[in-house]
Amino acid sequence: MMYILFIVAAVATVLSAVKLSTYADIIGERTSLGGMMVGTLLLAGATSLPELTTSITAIAVDNPDIAVSNVLGSNLFNLFILAILDLYYRKKQVLTYVDRGNITTAYMSFGLSAIIFISVMLPSGYHFMNIGIEMYLMVIFYIVGLKIIGKSNANSAVPETAASSEETEAYHTGAISLKKAKVGFVIAAAVIFISGSLLTIAGDAIAVSTGISSSFVGTFLIAGATSLPEVVTVLVAIQLANYNLAVGNILGSNLFNIMILVFADILYRQEAILTMVHPVTTFTVIALLGLNIIIIGGMLFARSKAVSLKNYYLPSSALVVAYLISSYIIFTLS
Repeated sequence: MMYILFIVAAVATVLSAVKLSTYADIIGERTSLGGMMVGTLLLAGATSLPELTTSITAIAVDNPDIAVSNVLGSNLFNLFILAILDLYYRKKQVLTYVDRGNITTAYMSFGLSAIIFISVMLPSGYHFMNIGIEMYLMVIFYIVGLKIIGKSNANSAVPETAASSEETEAYHTGAISLKKAKVGFVIAAAVIFISGSLLTIAGDAIAVSTGISSSFVGTFLIAGATSLPEVVTVLVAIQLANYNLAVGNILGSNLFNIMILVFADILYRQEAILTMVHPVTTFTVIALLGLNIIIIGGMLFARSKAVSLKNYYLPSSALVVAYLISSYIIFTLS
């Protein structure tokens, strides 16, 4: 029964994510937000709802390890998704078209991951209202980073994508008004919110029945399932030739995911949540830092004069290899 529930919830998540990405693209086109900001804020926040509900549910069933490992695992898987699709669509050279704001977002993700790494490796023991001091630092870092992203987006000049606005409009199955897109976006996000909770409940039951560690289940099984919206939305965004939306959704989702840890720490009243994780989490954070470095390097490389059709694939290939090696190590350590 738990496996059926898991599959049904995953399917509902995918179908809702298809609608979500389409509506987000329309909102970006017909408002002043633009692809990068819609991807980094609006769409990223909505596709991160499964991770949010997963962490909330994990705290409710007193499994803080899943709450943390799900977030970190989702971020690893998100970058893996971006690399795989970038390789598949390598002729489009997706990363060539990203805004500077997206590169700044990647730097932010690395910085927040570094704070988590330091907190896990060298726990300060300081907390305020039973919330780890590192969570307050992460909130400050996040707020300042968003302001910097806003300025980067306002000042950046990005090459036009290959597809014309006519081609993008033709992709939509029909004329959808801005009002309908907004309503549809909210409904799709609500469905994803519910399906995310079901994924967590089923995942926790699978961990208990199979004896697999919660850390591994959270990092891979649940994280992979809750990242399904990102898989679909990035795929659809690339088909729409809205590359900033595609990249911004992945990087923005990773930021939202990390901030979910702050909310989880607030809900977990026993002690600072990062002190309750499995030791393998340390390596998971190291892997996340490494993948962030690769994606930052990949975006910088794609915008440089050294990039060509012959070598464009190298950064994403390195990221895929790094993810697979990290996954094996995490599995053996769990």
